[in-house]
Amino acid sequence: MNGLEVKGELAYYLADLKEEGVLKLVKERLDKGEDPLHLMEECQHGMRLVGERYEQGVYYISGLIMAGEIMHQVGDMLLPLLKVKVSGNDKGKILLGTVEGDIHYIGKDIIKVLLRCYGFTVYDIGVDVPPEDFLEKAISLKVDIVGLSCLLNTCYTSMAKTISLIRQEMGNKGPVPGIIIGGIVDEAVCRHVGADFWATDAMTGVRLCQKMVRESKA
Repeated sequence: MNGLEVKGELAYYLADLKEEGVLKLVKERLDKGEDPLHLMEECQHGMRLVGERYEQGVYYISGLIMAGEIMHQVGDMLLPLLKVKVSGNDKGKILLGTVEGDIHYIGKDIIKVLLRCYGFTVYDIGVDVPPEDFLEKAISLKVDIVGLSCLLNTCYTSMAKTISLIRQEMGNKGPVPGIIIGGIVDEAVCRHVGADFWATDAMTGVRLCQKMVRESKA
């Protein structure tokens, strides 16, 4: 994922780990009436560049931690507004988790909030989740969709193992849940790991979940 284009001043600030600049800009743009979802998506773009810089050796673990802390503060500002802004009554159960080897949680938490706002039941099983745990919960909770979160391309193998295990074990127990992956992904990664769909922002993930649930009940 080299050469990722950064879109928006806020994304640049976050990618450069400018904590004060990020928080100030978010507040200023909220005060001007800007859509909090747009601000969150711009920050997510910056986070994807942080992940790329980590993969390239520009940032180390401390950089990832700092970016996560900045996003946590942004979330404190934006998520309550997003809960008020959106609502829905979609029916469906979704399992979310960050794959084994990755400890990022901000993106997962964002889509979790939005999915619940749109009426989904969401089970969050945390970060650094082994494939076997995804499978166990997918079966016991009888979910419609399994969502895998990943910000590091070094964890694509974990993602592929998880998807393969779920398909193998759940194939004889009914429809295999649709699987969405998030983070620094694209169509090529989606095919490589064997996923059904992919998304790099929370709202696209919500729309995909709505589509999958509608089609499964048609």
